[in-house]
Amino acid sequence: MKVPVEKNKEYIVEIIDNGFEGEGIAKIDNFTIFIPHAIKGETVRILIVKVLSSHAFGKIIEIVSSSNCRVESDCVTYKRCGGCNLRHMKYIETLKIKHNAVQSLVNKTLKNKIQVEKVIGMDNPYYYRNKAQYPIGIDKHGQPIIGIFANRTHEIIPIHKCLIQNQQNEEIAKFIFNYLVANKISIYNEKTGKGLIRHIVIKIGIKTNQIMCILVVNGRTFPKEKQLVTKLINRFPRVKTIIKNINMKNTNVILGQDNINLYGKGYIEDKLGEYTFKISPLSFYQVNSLQAEQLYKIGIKAAEITRKDTVFDLYCGIGTISLFMSKYARKVYGIEIVKEAVDMAKENALLNQVENVEFIAGDVEKVLDELIFAKKIIPDIIMVDPPRKGLDNKSIDNILKIRPKRLIYISCNPATLIRDLSKLEDIYEIKSIMPVDMFPFTNHVECIAVLCLKETTNPLK
Repeated sequence: MKVPVEKNKEYIVEIIDNGFEGEGIAKIDNFTIFIPHAIKGETVRILIVKVLSSHAFGKIIEIVSSSNCRVESDCVTYKRCGGCNLRHMKYIETLKIKHNAVQSLVNKTLKNKIQVEKVIGMDNPYYYRNKAQYPIGIDKHGQPIIGIFANRTHEIIPIHKCLIQNQQNEEIAKFIFNYLVANKISIYNEKTGKGLIRHIVIKIGIKTNQIMCILVVNGRTFPKEKQLVTKLINRFPRVKTIIKNINMKNTNVILGQDNINLYGKGYIEDKLGEYTFKISPLSFYQVNSLQAEQLYKIGIKAAEITRKDTVFDLYCGIGTISLFMSKYARKVYGIEIVKEAVDMAKENALLNQVENVEFIAGDVEKVLDELIFAKKIIPDIIMVDPPRKGLDNKSIDNILKIRPKRLIYISCNPATLIRDLSKLEDIYEIKSIMPVDMFPFTNHVECIAVLCLKETTNPLK
């Protein structure tokens, strides 16, 4: 097939759809072109910036006719940072795009063309993130800079008012940065690997207003750290702990494994539902805790847990959903590979006086094998919330061998969710897929899939 477009040439196209990342899709002679920030129904003049054999990429030069779903962006950096790539649309329209993306995956992949539920959105989709990670570096003029990485690069864009971060996060990060600059404390240079301060990470308990500050340092110490602690807690009394995280590796991973507590207990607390949770520097906690509470309530209701049921919670993190389920179950086993998260999960069980949970540190694949085949513990219900890569084949095989009566699959990646459901749907009926908007104005969407066993017998029971 002859490619009908050329790089660096302009074309006028109609946007016929939006893709998985919210990008506009156009066709010229049946050849697909992806155009960021374009909306279905618009006519736009584009410049072709990249051409491949099967498709091309363009950028908008002019909007010839605009969609009534388009709004003026309220953020000056969104096109560069890529954090909120849907800020040019009405919020309700972003929910439709996310729904369509999940439905399209279902239609292409599953035998059961189930109708995906409407996306559960937020009443107020602003300032929802309880965690901020700000890189610090040296700009092209040799000056210290704090901000966020530009999309697909390590160029730091200076902090402006971010409409998805908790407002206190930004204020505290700027205060720390100004202190570092005023006191000439060296800033990490990614190109040379020299300099001390690499990142500022802020976590906040939305319900408790407790704040954690993490300073990621390329070394064991930095000048005037005690003075910084004093100034920080005097200026921001809600800061309950300050941690120095040691990361001396040449890596894109933000946090190292070694934490030194400079102030407070080394953790903060937050509340989800009726439970209180300790949050440590390295442990995973949903960045949108308001929607996480919604997510967990939906998942637990769908699981229909009874006091006779043994439940496995795979990828349990600090035990949030395990504790939610413990109220209804006979026994809950939580499995998580991050040992610090499991330690925190055990503390959370003690803190909430929950006795019918057991947390196990280890690789999910191996621990699941041991529980089922060595200890002969067969769950009635399994809850999974894996990382973006989804479930490994061994875990799927084990689920199909033991055949729990219900499987609740929470996923932050619809593509791997639907892939895994396709491997399960011969044995399990997919009852529902419910998207939840955990990340408003981004292309990301969380989903809960509810699966029920088609057969009544379980070969390992």
